[in-house]
Amino acid sequence: MIAQAQAKFIRVSPIKARQVIDLIRGKDVSSAQTILAHVNKGATKLINKVLNSAISNAKQKGLMEEQLYISKITSDQAAVWKRYRSAPFGRATSILKKTTHLKIELDLITK
Repeated sequence: MIAQAQAKFIRVSPIKARQVIDLIRGKDVSSAQTILAHVNKGATKLINKVLNSAISNAKQKGLMEEQLYISKITSDQAAVWKRYRSAPFGRATSILKKTTHLKIELDLITK
């Protein structure tokens, strides 16, 4: 691991984030950014923000963007916000608003 970035309590379901993460896992950084630019999912903006942070952390160590690839990317479930809405006959039903911990690790491309 050369550089990493993480975001906690992102307001998106981890299952929905994993749909996007599976597309970019193991890719080099420039192709991952291109894929994220063309995928029509809500989680892409949040994942792209964390990816740019990891790239910036690698640049602080003196590495070029062309040398990096995504070695590890995870989307773990965080705390669940519990809300309630009204239901028929005076009852209440629960709504679970899930959050995500997102972690990206970059490494050098070996040839």
